[in-house]
Amino acid sequence: MTCSTSKTAWQPLLPCAMALLWTAPLSAQVEAVANLDPIVITANRTAQTADQTLASVTVIDRAEIDRRQSKTMVDILRGLPGVATSSSGGPGQPTSVFLRGTESDHTLVLIDGIKVGSATIGSTPWQNIPTDQIERIEVVRGPRSSLYGSEAIGGVIQIFTRRGRAGPLTPRLSLGAGSYNTIRTNGGLSVGNERGWLDAHLGFEQTAGFNACNGEPFVGGCFVDEPDDDGYTNKNGGVSGGWRLSDQFSLEADFLRSEGSVDYDGSLFAGNRNETLLQVARLQAKAQPVDAWTSTFDVGRNWDKSRVFFNDQFLNRFDTRRDRLGWQNDIQLGAAQQLTLGIDYQRDEVTTKPTFAEDSRDNTGVYGQYLGRFGPADLQLSLRQDDDSQFGGHGTGNAALGYTLANGLRLTASYGTAFKAPTFNELYYPGFGNPDLEPEQSWSAELGLSGAHPWGRWAANLYQTDIDDLIATTLVAPNLYLPENVDRSRIRGLELWTTAELGGWIMDANLTLLDPRNESSGPNQGNLLPRRPEQTFRLDADRQLGRIGVGASLFVSGRRFDDAANRTRLDGFSLIDLRADYAFSDALRLQARVENLFDEAYETVAYYNQPGRTLMLTLLYQP
Repeated sequence: MTCSTSKTAWQPLLPCAMALLWTAPLSAQVEAVANLDPIVITANRTAQTADQTLASVTVIDRAEIDRRQSKTMVDILRGLPGVATSSSGGPGQPTSVFLRGTESDHTLVLIDGIKVGSATIGSTPWQNIPTDQIERIEVVRGPRSSLYGSEAIGGVIQIFTRRGRAGPLTPRLSLGAGSYNTIRTNGGLSVGNERGWLDAHLGFEQTAGFNACNGEPFVGGCFVDEPDDDGYTNKNGGVSGGWRLSDQFSLEADFLRSEGSVDYDGSLFAGNRNETLLQVARLQAKAQPVDAWTSTFDVGRNWDKSRVFFNDQFLNRFDTRRDRLGWQNDIQLGAAQQLTLGIDYQRDEVTTKPTFAEDSRDNTGVYGQYLGRFGPADLQLSLRQDDDSQFGGHGTGNAALGYTLANGLRLTASYGTAFKAPTFNELYYPGFGNPDLEPEQSWSAELGLSGAHPWGRWAANLYQTDIDDLIATTLVAPNLYLPENVDRSRIRGLELWTTAELGGWIMDANLTLLDPRNESSGPNQGNLLPRRPEQTFRLDADRQLGRIGVGASLFVSGRRFDDAANRTRLDGFSLIDLRADYAFSDALRLQARVENLFDEAYETVAYYNQPGRTLMLTLLYQP
């Protein structure tokens, strides 16, 4: 069966994807899948199994990252249910993640519980997050402002860094080399026992890259013609540890630092080199005064820094510091009921070369959540009130209901509201900012159906999100453009996923059908929102044959448009990756991966090139 990506709406991928999702498992020799039920923390800010939570969640653990030999956040997230990505070039270039068709800054991103990203432009430095330091990623789809506050319109993505393993001091090391003169190395140490653990790591990556942009002066892209290779260098390191002082009290601490330097095609006005810093620190204390009450206190800070150069000439800097304090209390009301009460405080401070009228703001959020199980029914209710020094108070809520039928099928329904606070650039940038902006706000409704069969697990989720007061740049006077709350959007989507083990193959398939529309009055009404493909499909297959492991990934993306007017169309594309590894022992293995096997030429941002066929070899020592 051949799948085309050149048509519109949801038609092209549906027949072949449904065949892969549903027919293949029934026509193959099927083996029972292990009943693995990962623990999810992000969905409700408290530990639940993936089956218990009423949210739509995907968990990617360290074993899966290693098995698929993923080296970038784009590679890990691309093709997951509800996730779309775009990149302005190759390694180290700016990357955007669109969760359920919402804006790229409508996803809350956490590293070990601390919000990351720039308070000036609202972006997350996905390209600078070191994947070798990741223990687990949780992707929660759907509004979560009722627990987390601003930004969680499309959902929450939380990254957990590595934790120490129980046992004696154990080293790990990886050495890699590949196309574009790429080298990667990472090393770490881990130790732990029943009372405490410690993990430390260092990493380095360097690549000559390729020409990021085929820009046309005065026309588009980077607006310059600079056909040189745009290289990238990253140095990263971190440490994390935990200690249980008693059965009732424990401490945890985490620190991550990632320094990046990337070349890009630019000008004396925009620069052509960017030096960045992503740094996260957290300290957590957890106490259990009585069996039914757990109290958690968190303090943390995120640094996001950027230095812009043109050749060796310094042009500008954008520095963000975000401090956080949090106190959360989980109270068991019985065997199947829990109440969560908490308060968050966040302070944002920015330092820029153009001085802003305001360079700091505070936000305090108070939230509560009830989780209850009543036989086959599950209930989740949450409310939050945020008080911001810039825009005042804002309330959000969420309600979800799940019901498990006698045959094992589970029905879920949810409704939630969310909001996104304006960035410092939108509020205070000299000559551009509008301090009268209000938060962007949304409501979302979702229906879900999931189940488990001998061949694996599956789920289907149908949703709609309406967003009001979207911030857009408008002409308010001759030659004067200001951001204003004028736009609206309506996003409808369907997500299907399934896992199975077929004849020794571990299979994972995801299909997303998306209809993201601009509902604002004006010439763009009814157009597709920029850079969101209408269809994405991903299929991963892996098998172990003695000492040899083999695998492949197929990713298919439908068309997208680069602009709000839908004049610049970016065609759909298909990518095939192959991977293999050989285990010399339980601890030492050689990995090889070919990405974009057929050297597909494609764009996710107009004028910006993407990697062609690449090869990566990695020697991995990991006891």
